[in-house]
Amino acid sequence: MEQKAFQDYYPEEFSHCYGCGRQNEHGHQIKSYWDGEETVAVFEPKPYHIAIPGFVYGGLIASLVDCHGTGTASAATYRQQGRAMDTEPALRFVTGSIHVDFLAPTPLGVPLELRGSVAEIGAKKVVVDIRVLAEGKCCAKGRVVAVKMPDTMKAKK
Repeated sequence: MEQKAFQDYYPEEFSHCYGCGRQNEHGHQIKSYWDGEETVAVFEPKPYHIAIPGFVYGGLIASLVDCHGTGTASAATYRQQGRAMDTEPALRFVTGSIHVDFLAPTPLGVPLELRGSVAEIGAKKVVVDIRVLAEGKCCAKGRVVAVKMPDTMKAKK
């Protein structure tokens, strides 16, 4: 049986995000999974994700860190609560803050691996550390403080 990505469990009304929404045909549509105690996502930048010839635009890296971080927060909270990701109420997180350190130029034309680990998990927020690797080399690291989506952001029915 093929493992479903965290983002594949998001209810329809929460699946429009540019970074991870399966309903956003123009977005990145990243897919995050558990790999033991870490989470992993792989994304291959397109030629138009360029900063300068041969290297990835830093804004793309930040958006990948952002969405892998919020996806990890959701999955970690379900796991902590002993719940399957398709159970109600849906647990959806948004970014409270994000910090990204660019450690080395990130090459264009190779898949990027995002590795997440939960640093802190609480009732309303989850802190996730993310590493961005290209060909095994860590090019960036980030920290996402993800907060439970406030009711004011939920889709109007």
